[in-house]
Amino acid sequence: MKKIVIIGSNHAGLAAINVIVNSGIEAELVVFDKNSNLSYLGCGTSLFVGKQVESINNLFYTSKDAYETKSSKIHINTEINKIDFIEKVVYAENQEKVEIKTEYDELILATGANPIELNLEGRDLKNIHTVKIFQDCQVVDQLLEDEAIQNIVVIGAGAIGIEMAEAVKRRGKSVDLIEKKATCMSNYFDPWFSEDMDACLMDNDIHLHYSEEVLAFQGEEFVEQVVTNKAVYQADLVLIAIGFQPNTGLGKNKIRLSEQGAFKVNLKQETNLPGVYAIGDCATIYSNALEKDTYIPRATNAVRSGMIAGSTISGIDLESTGTQGTTGISIFGYNMVATGLNLSEAKKARFDVLYTEFEDLQKPIFMEENHSVKVRIVYDKNTRRILGAQLASYHDISMGIHFFSLAIEEKVTIDKLKLTDIFFLPHFNQPYNYITMAALGAK
Repeated sequence: MKKIVIIGSNHAGLAAINVIVNSGIEAELVVFDKNSNLSYLGCGTSLFVGKQVESINNLFYTSKDAYETKSSKIHINTEINKIDFIEKVVYAENQEKVEIKTEYDELILATGANPIELNLEGRDLKNIHTVKIFQDCQVVDQLLEDEAIQNIVVIGAGAIGIEMAEAVKRRGKSVDLIEKKATCMSNYFDPWFSEDMDACLMDNDIHLHYSEEVLAFQGEEFVEQVVTNKAVYQADLVLIAIGFQPNTGLGKNKIRLSEQGAFKVNLKQETNLPGVYAIGDCATIYSNALEKDTYIPRATNAVRSGMIAGSTISGIDLESTGTQGTTGISIFGYNMVATGLNLSEAKKARFDVLYTEFEDLQKPIFMEENHSVKVRIVYDKNTRRILGAQLASYHDISMGIHFFSLAIEEKVTIDKLKLTDIFFLPHFNQPYNYITMAALGAK
């Protein structure tokens, strides 16, 4: 019976466990995680903090006990000190300081990603936090219960930063949102979209401070001020949300890394070391838009990569189909979704790009419940291949982005969309659908 060790038991690790156990292969499965829980849905942190979710328990979809009934031994609250990749031994230590030495035949690294820090003057002051794990959610929620904490500064206007700004505002606090770039979510959305989100944030009394760089934190024991290159902001609580970096320390100098610092893997999640796999936010993934490996930390990518590694170990032939980096956000009812590359990212990747866009009401004008919808499709000028798409509306247009995600994966051209069969019914859309109209407007 072979022995499989998995380090990390959140979305990617759990997906791998499910596939291995359900495959019916004869294997001993040992899992390690440094956290006290598993399956925390971090995307729900802002919803709980903003009191849009009643019970924090609903942010977990399984438990340690549930998996130990699946022939899996799970060690939580356990740190991995080192891995001997030659002798195939994992050295761990639990919270009682007891060393656990475990040999393996095959190893899956699902070590995830760590929040990017701001190592600035005053960072050691109290009430400055990153937001990722369950414990972060608990700490922030408890701090917001304190009436003395009124001024919150959120650093970073990516998805997590915006979501936390909304959550804190829903708790009745004053919010300053600081971002180094000129708009929010600029890695995913062009200004035509992000400026609408900026307007939504300002309409809900969130104070935006873009094109500003944080230089220091000030205070005595607790943070009191955030200093940028343009101003000083009062702060009782600071939330840092400037992105994530792959957690790859356990494979240092042994496993090849990408230029983004992630474990380099092939389409079967295999690293350069035989019998060692990397999955989830610690690993690379193939981008169908870029047509090369990249780093896109997403729960959806994590789950699929875990399924692939689990299948490979179980003798099932399954390879990654890549990703489009599809994403979405909903803030105060305004919805934005995107897939592939936006205009600036496509140009950065040296594509010769064009785009087409269209804006209209979601439904015919005689329908009472109706909202404007905007769409932009980015495509390669030479091959006509669709590289990316963005949609935004107060209507729920989220499912439409999957249409474009598949189009990118299958290398569909912009011209192919012009007469694509899209049904019409007034309850849902217009006879001249905005996707059709955008495609017809392509140069």
